Amino acid sequence: MIVLDTSALLFWTLDPSELSQNAQQAIEQADRILISSISVWEIALKVKCQKLVIPLTITDYVERLLRLEDLEILAVDVQNWLDNLDLPWEHRDPVDRTIVALAARFNCPLVTSDGVIADYYPDTIW
Repeated sequence: MIVLDTSALLFWTLDPSELSQNAQQAIEQADRILISSISVWEIALKVKCQKLVIPLTITDYVERLLRLEDLEILAVDVQNWLDNLDLPWEHRDPVDRTIVALAARFNCPLVTSDGVIADYYPDTIW
């Protein structure tokens, strides 16, 4: 089982050539791939604000995600918010904090190219 951050999710689903070899291998070998629903929100917000362009509508993108067999989109529940708040990490980005809290909750690797996350969360893959 692995967790993907938002960038890793976008690379995996839209431009796999952007993934590192280690990240690609981890995704291929994972029996479960988890993402936080906050990643869907982050992508949609960036598309809406024109900070991100994807080759399909956000609705079509999400429908495509829902059809991926090994992918599970987990809602941000109360426990995830509490875990987020309990992180002894000064990072202010609520999306990053929520994704790290999810990986920590399941005690699994986090696929991310984000060096700030990698400096904090020891079980990262890139």
